[in-house]
Amino acid sequence: MELLPSLLAGLKAVCAAFPDPRKGRGGNIAMADFGLSAFAMFFMQSASFLSFQRALEKGHGRSNCQTLFGIGKIPSDNYIRDMLDAADPALLAPCFERLETLLAEPPLHQAFGRLGGRTLVAWDGTEFFCSQKLGCPHCLTRQRSNGKLESHHSMLSATVVAQGHAKVVPLMPEFIAPQDGAEKQDCERNAVKRWFGKHHARLAPLRPIYLGDDLFACEPVAKMVCDAGGDFIFTCKPGSHAALYDFIDGAEPFRHTEKVANRKTKDTHRYRWFEAVPLRDGKDAMLVNWIGFEILDAKGRVKYSMAWVTSLAVTKQNVAEIAACGRARWKIENETFNVMKNHGYELEHNFGHGETFLAMILAALNLLAFAWHAALDILEPPWKAAREAATKRTSFFAHLAILTAYVVFPSWPVFLESLATFTIPPELLKVQKNE
Repeated sequence: MELLPSLLAGLKAVCAAFPDPRKGRGGNIAMADFGLSAFAMFFMQSASFLSFQRALEKGHGRSNCQTLFGIGKIPSDNYIRDMLDAADPALLAPCFERLETLLAEPPLHQAFGRLGGRTLVAWDGTEFFCSQKLGCPHCLTRQRSNGKLESHHSMLSATVVAQGHAKVVPLMPEFIAPQDGAEKQDCERNAVKRWFGKHHARLAPLRPIYLGDDLFACEPVAKMVCDAGGDFIFTCKPGSHAALYDFIDGAEPFRHTEKVANRKTKDTHRYRWFEAVPLRDGKDAMLVNWIGFEILDAKGRVKYSMAWVTSLAVTKQNVAEIAACGRARWKIENETFNVMKNHGYELEHNFGHGETFLAMILAALNLLAFAWHAALDILEPPWKAAREAATKRTSFFAHLAILTAYVVFPSWPVFLESLATFTIPPELLKVQKNE
């Protein structure tokens, strides 16, 4: 059990460098403790985790916050909010970059490698806070039909996905927020340009292929990717690409058809593609390859259809895999946003808004917890054994909360062994009874 302690040590160092609003006045709680305390709540998926640990600390003189997370002293919830408000979420970048190094190692590279070992990075935006009462300088605003002004927070997420693999690994997000000197409100396209400028060069060894919805299938974004040596597969809809669809209308495409077993029946997967078609109107338009994909049932009725534009060369041998990679874009919505909003992480819950960065730093810590869970599920045998013993994901996190509410574990290996075997070492219970 080496990965989790290593990740926590890196996070502790990052949190120690958070700006201290006390301005030299000091205090008996270190800045690292504020960041680690907030992270621990998200990692354990328990809003009551810190309160239980305070009770343990009071009764036993120590807690799982200390032994598992390396927290020196547990601050109150309000104190955490006050102290983290000045912490720019960009400070967490090294923690996400540590995950990028793991993606280059054999276990994750083999799990997520597609199209000859390349890494699929899906882009999409999501909203995680909305209020007609609260706001901060980093909020976007919109006016509702009732005339009321609404403040909200959104972020551009970048997530490593792979068709045929249930796990996803979020990377450092880019928050969609007002930018200095900008006349218009920030948007996903602007955010993805900033994200790309900050991260693509570092990700280049992973040979990324970027996936995105129709919003990103525009020349500025496509050219940005190709000019930097990357590739893309973006959804392409007729309504927003009239020039492209006019260009291919009536032309004869390349074709490929496959029969695919689907339980008791067989579906037909039908592919069409064109090479070097203009992404927009104009003689100087960027040229891309277009792929159309349909699934037909046994009676020839179309069950599903989708189309993409890509910078990848398309052949009869790889068109099916490229289309499958394009369809994997949905994983950022289903396996990332849906899980984070509806299955334990409570991304849309207002854990605290603050006056500066609080809502954003808490969202980033929450996303980091999700990313660590995904990596541990694949890489860490003791963690995997504990997860498998619980059968259901919800049961696993329930067990985490219950055991840590009553027993102080000296280390992660001991804790995970107890979870995997449904036993608590007698000597551990004896020590706490004597205390």
